[in-house]
Amino acid sequence: MMLDVKGVARLLSVSEKTIYRWLAKQEIPAFKIGETYRFNRVELLEWATARKIRVAPEIFAEAFDADVPLPSLADALRCGGIHYRIYGTDKRTTIRAIVDTISLPEDIDRQYLHDALMARENLGTTAIGDGIAIPHVRNPIIFHIHKPVLSLCFLEKPVDFGALDNRPVDTVFTIITNTIRSHLHILSRLSFALHRPDVRGVITSASSREMILETLENLERALKPGAAVS
Repeated sequence: MMLDVKGVARLLSVSEKTIYRWLAKQEIPAFKIGETYRFNRVELLEWATARKIRVAPEIFAEAFDADVPLPSLADALRCGGIHYRIYGTDKRTTIRAIVDTISLPEDIDRQYLHDALMARENLGTTAIGDGIAIPHVRNPIIFHIHKPVLSLCFLEKPVDFGALDNRPVDTVFTIITNTIRSHLHILSRLSFALHRPDVRGVITSASSREMILETLENLERALKPGAAVS
């Protein structure tokens, strides 16, 4: 799960000099072990997504070489559901409404999930700009669910999430996974998808469930080995 400076530079399509400049300014999350820097993939994806830095699609092949297949974005979204007109007056009540709305197994403790999502928000906003937020727990291994859950909620009224661009949030993706591997899988694919104009378009326009799922399925086909990704 850890990367070095060379690997991060390759995945972010920047020079190693740029990485070291970000490190000197303490702008990029990293661990220093002796004289060597190491980067956590999940934290790196969170950071890059919030700053609209595109991550190279090769991260998918590198990170997910295990035999167990992982679901597509569309499949995970079918599990969590696409929901409209979710109402909240602030970040806490909005996340509460989302937790109460999304599709989850009956034995999931929704209060615990709400508290875990808020604990992550207290560490730093999950808003990534342009009115989009991606709440998720800091430690993704919290529930014994069979497969990752991704929900998409369109808010009735925009809510201040403390985004870097100061824009209130009206679109919320929520990630609930059972392993670090599946968490990274969903987060990385979602981050990549939101950089694409076709995906961004159907999301920002709050398109129909059918249109959103179809667009994500088209993207997944493009990400298969051997397919061209523009």
